Amino acid sequence: MAAKLPFFALLLTVCCPAASGSKQPHIVFILADDLGWYDVGYHGSEINTPHLDKLSAAGVRLENYYVQPLCTPSRNQLMTGRYQIHTGMQHQIIWPCQPYCVPLDETFLPELLSEAGYATHMVGKWHLGMYKKDCLPTRRGFHSFFGYLTGSEDYYTHIRCSPIAALNSSRCALDLREEEAAAPGYKGAYSTELFSQRAVRIIAKHDPKKPLFLYVALQAVHSPLQVPERYVAPYAFIRDPSRRAYAGMVAAMDEAVGNISLALRQAGLWANTVLVFSTDNGGQTLEGASNWPLRGRKWSLWEGGVRGVGFVSGPLLQRPASASRELVHVSDWLPTLVGLAGGRLNATKPLDGFDVWNTISKGFASPRLELLHNIDPMYNDIAPCPGSKRLRAFDGDAGVFRSGFNVSVHAAIRSSNWKLLTGYPGCDVWFPRPGQNGSSPGASEPLKPVMLFDVLKDPEERNEVSALYPAVVERLLGRLSHHQQSALPVHFPDEDPRCDPGPTGAWGPWA
Repeated sequence: MAAKLPFFALLLTVCCPAASGSKQPHIVFILADDLGWYDVGYHGSEINTPHLDKLSAAGVRLENYYVQPLCTPSRNQLMTGRYQIHTGMQHQIIWPCQPYCVPLDETFLPELLSEAGYATHMVGKWHLGMYKKDCLPTRRGFHSFFGYLTGSEDYYTHIRCSPIAALNSSRCALDLREEEAAAPGYKGAYSTELFSQRAVRIIAKHDPKKPLFLYVALQAVHSPLQVPERYVAPYAFIRDPSRRAYAGMVAAMDEAVGNISLALRQAGLWANTVLVFSTDNGGQTLEGASNWPLRGRKWSLWEGGVRGVGFVSGPLLQRPASASRELVHVSDWLPTLVGLAGGRLNATKPLDGFDVWNTISKGFASPRLELLHNIDPMYNDIAPCPGSKRLRAFDGDAGVFRSGFNVSVHAAIRSSNWKLLTGYPGCDVWFPRPGQNGSSPGASEPLKPVMLFDVLKDPEERNEVSALYPAVVERLLGRLSHHQQSALPVHFPDEDPRCDPGPTGAWGPWA
C-alpha cells in the first residue's frame, strides 16, 4: 500500500505544477514601448498587426489590464511585483544622469526564476537604473543582457542624447551594451530587427531540457519615429506623417513578435511555452500613437495612459481563444510567473501583485479587487496638452484633506467598477480617432479635485459621478490615505555630473 502523503505535500501536487514533477514551462515576456490601446488590429486599428492578432486570438486577450503611465514605473513593478510607492519611485522615470536605480534590496523576477532553475536572458531596454554596476541586468538575475540601459535612443546608431544640467551642456553617446561592456559594432542595424534577431538566436541555442525565461523589452514603438521605408510603404494612405511613420514602426514590431514565436516553434519549445505580450504604458499622442476611444495618453492616469494592450498565448492555456475582462495589473506578473515556474516567493518583500494564472488560463475571477494606479506628490506633465490653461480650476484646493488624504495630490485608485482620481491626472482630452478629418481633441468641463468614474460602464471617462456616490468617494479616499501611510518618500535625486560619458564614451555606470 502506498505511503500516505503529508498534507503540505498533497497541497503542492494540487496547486503547484512544477513542484509536483511536471515540466517547468518556458516563459517568454515581450514588452512593447508606448504602444497605444487603439494601435493593434484586434482593437480596430488601421494598422495591420497580423502576428499579434493571431497569437492573441489563439490565447487570452487581457481587456481589463493595467500598466503604469510611464516606462520606468511599469518595468519596476514588473520586476518587483510591488507598487512604485513601495520602492520610492512614484515620480517620473530614471533620467540618464540620476544616481539611483530600483533599490538593491528588492528581489527581481529573474532572480527568483534563476533560483528555480531557469536560464534567464534579457534583450532590449532596461531603464531601471545604471549609475553603478550593481544596478545592471546581469547583477539582478539575468544570465545575459544585450540592449539599452536608458531610453529614447536612435534606432540605427543606438546613440542617446541627453542634457546634463549640472554641466550646462548636452551629451550624445552610445547606449548599447552586450553583457556589461559597450557594444559599438551594431551601427546601422535597426533596433527592432536587431533585438528580435538576438532573441531568435538565444531561442535557437537554448537547451530544451532547461527552462527558459526570455525577456524581450523592445524599443518599439517609442520615439524617435524611425523605421525602414519598406514598413511604411503600405501606409501611404495615412496623411499624418507622424502617424504614418508610427504605423510602420508598429508593423516592424509585429513582424519581430512573429519571428520570435516562429523561432520557439522551430526550436521545439512552443508546446511548453507561455508567451506574454504587454505594452509598458499608453501611447504618446504627440508621437503618432492613439489610445482611442480612451481619454488621455502616456504620462496621465486617465485610461489612455494606464489601460494596456496585453495578452497571453501558448498551448498551456486551459481556455484559449478567449478574452478576459478580469482585473489584471503589471505587478501581477511576478507572482504569476514564479508560481508557474514552481519557484519560491519567500525572498521578496511583501508583494502588491497577485497570482492571476487561474484567472487567465481557466477564466476564474481575479483575486485582485483593487488597484492603486499611483500617488505622486511631485507630479508634473512635461508635454504640452491642448487646452491646458483650463486645467488649473482647482488650484485653490491645494492642501485640502478629505478622509485623511490631500486631494491636490496626483493620485488614482481603482476598486471594482469604480475609479477615483485626485489632483491633476495629466492631459485629460479625448484625442480623435486617427483619420477623422477636421476633428480636434475633445474638451471637457473644468477638472475637479476629486473625480469618480464607473469605468466598466464608462471606459471613456466621460461621466463624472462623484456627486451621486459620496459614500464611494469617501471610501476610496480612505483607501488612498491607507496606501499613502505605507509609501516611501519620493526618491528623485539631482543629476550627477560624473555621469558624463565624454565625447567617445558610452552611457553606463560611473559611481
